[in-house]
Amino acid sequence: MADKQEILNRWRLVLGKYAAGQISFSEENVRLMDMEEALDYLYDREYGEEQGIRKEGGGSGDSRLTVPHWLAKVKKLFPKQTVEIMEHHALEKYGMTELLTDPEVLRKLEPNKELLKTILGLKHMMKGEVLVLAREIVRKVAEELMRKLEQDMQKAFFGRLNRNSSSPVRSVRNLDMKKTIKRNLQNYDTERQQLVLKQVYFNARMKKYNQWRVIICVDESGSMLDSVIHSAVMAGIFAKLPMLDTKLVIFDTNVVDLSGYVSDPVETLMSIQLGGGTNIAGALSYCERLIDFPYRTMVVLVSDLYEGGGYQNMYQVSKGIIESGAKLVVLTALDMEANPNYDRRAAAVLADMGASVGAMTPEELAGFIAKVV
Repeated sequence: MADKQEILNRWRLVLGKYAAGQISFSEENVRLMDMEEALDYLYDREYGEEQGIRKEGGGSGDSRLTVPHWLAKVKKLFPKQTVEIMEHHALEKYGMTELLTDPEVLRKLEPNKELLKTILGLKHMMKGEVLVLAREIVRKVAEELMRKLEQDMQKAFFGRLNRNSSSPVRSVRNLDMKKTIKRNLQNYDTERQQLVLKQVYFNARMKKYNQWRVIICVDESGSMLDSVIHSAVMAGIFAKLPMLDTKLVIFDTNVVDLSGYVSDPVETLMSIQLGGGTNIAGALSYCERLIDFPYRTMVVLVSDLYEGGGYQNMYQVSKGIIESGAKLVVLTALDMEANPNYDRRAAAVLADMGASVGAMTPEELAGFIAKVV
């Protein structure tokens, strides 16, 4: 159990320098004083001028700090998780956009999904070196997401005999005779004139397939940002699978076909323009034109279904896609938590038409598509 002074130290950090008259740090603890200065630099913004508490300039406290110095200080004083929370508060709660417009500052930010979301929201403010650094952060976060998801995605799809991959499943029908003989030639017993097998190789299994076209149609409104990120990453993973011909379309009131960048999530994410209206019917109409073989096509609409272009138009186009023989999948959320906020009435109407409607995690979407394919 923490001693009394340690508890008082923590309360002093919570309450800030304005509690100095009532609670003192133990002796002259430089580390605690530095922590208080770093916390005050950020959370003093909680006090409005009308309260007469926060004062600009003067004194020996936060006036000495600049944003780069503050970032360096918090990284030194606090655990990584706490630093990420403070960076998030600085950007989202207190509008410290200099964190994303100053190259020196941007280099010190921890790449993570929350920072990625903020960059996507503020990239219109970035130019030159800052924009280059921002793209590098986007790349690092996107690659990390892909690493986490890609292995599970491929497991969902592969099962047919794959002669480029060995398997731990020892079955006669999986036996790779050619590879087994070649790898064991060095073990040939000349006296007995026998090949000694020290290692037997087996092929992995992979389901037979004919290529399917998967058209991922993503609503880029601000409320869908988590889903936009995961859609871009998932499209990049799907683009690597030989059984899928992946198309990627993003939309607000306009439609942008990013299929040419589908294998590069960074280009995809840096192309989105968050906010604006929503024209789901227009986006689905465009996707309908990409359907060549309906019975081997899946349209995946990622949207909260709050339609700005008229619900009847959206229902009519959706019905046309379904009646053509193509599969329509409506995802009200696509992220790790899959917590949707969507128009439930519209979702019910689309489900009654025959669309598959629901929120999914990336793994669930991969499993769903794998079963269809």
